[in-house]
Amino acid sequence: MRNVRVIGHVAFEDLGSFSHVLKEKGCVLETRQAGVDDLGSPLDADLLVVLGGPIGVYEEDRYPFLADEIGLIRKRLEARKPTLGVCLGAQLMAAALGAKVYPGPAKEIGWKPLTLTDSGKASCLAPLENVAVLHWHGDTFDLPEGAELLASTDICPHQAFSLGNFGLALQFHPEARARDMERWLIGHTCELGAAGIDIPALRADSAAKAPALERAGTEVLRRWLKGLAG
Repeated sequence: MRNVRVIGHVAFEDLGSFSHVLKEKGCVLETRQAGVDDLGSPLDADLLVVLGGPIGVYEEDRYPFLADEIGLIRKRLEARKPTLGVCLGAQLMAAALGAKVYPGPAKEIGWKPLTLTDSGKASCLAPLENVAVLHWHGDTFDLPEGAELLASTDICPHQAFSLGNFGLALQFHPEARARDMERWLIGHTCELGAAGIDIPALRADSAAKAPALERAGTEVLRRWLKGLAG
C-alpha cells in the first residue's frame, strides 16, 4: 500500500488525522482536485480516498465532472481495488454501486455517537463505539446491493457500509481534527447560517470532542488498512 491517491472537493476537507497514519506506513500521498485535475486511471493507485464536499451527487447538471468521478469509482470497485469514501465520497461510492443518493430528512451537523450494527461492532469501526463523531451532511443514500451496513444514526440510517474487505464508505467524518475546525466553520458559513446552527456552540463542542475522535478515528484507519494487508 504505497501509492495513495486522494480526490478532494474543497481544500479545507482534507485527510485530517488520516494523513499521518498513511505517512507513518510509508505511503506516498497524491491529491487531485475533482473538477480541476485529471483524476487518472481508476486502477493505478494502491488506495483511492475520496473526500467530502458541499455538493450533491445528483447535481451532475451543475457539476458535470461528477459523472466521470462516479464512473472512475465504479470501475475501481468492480476491480475490487481498495477504496475509502468519506461523506460525499461515501455518497459517490453508493451511486457508483447503483444506489440512490438524495436529500435526507434533515441536516445532520454536529457531534453525536453512531449506533453500530453487529457487523459494525466486529469491524474496523469498533473503536468508535460510544465516541461522538462529526456529522456534516444533508444528503443520504440507499444501501447498495451487496454492501454490509456498519452504522446508523436516528436521522441517517445508512452511516457506513463495507464492500468486501476492499471498500469502506463513511457518511460521517472520522478524520476531523480540533486544529482544523475553524476552517470548516469559515468554509461552510453559508450552510451553517441557513441551517440555523449556533457556531460558537459548535466550536466549543468540537474543541471538547474532536480529540477523542482523532484517537478513535486513526485507530479505525489502522485497522482497516491491516484488513487490506490481510
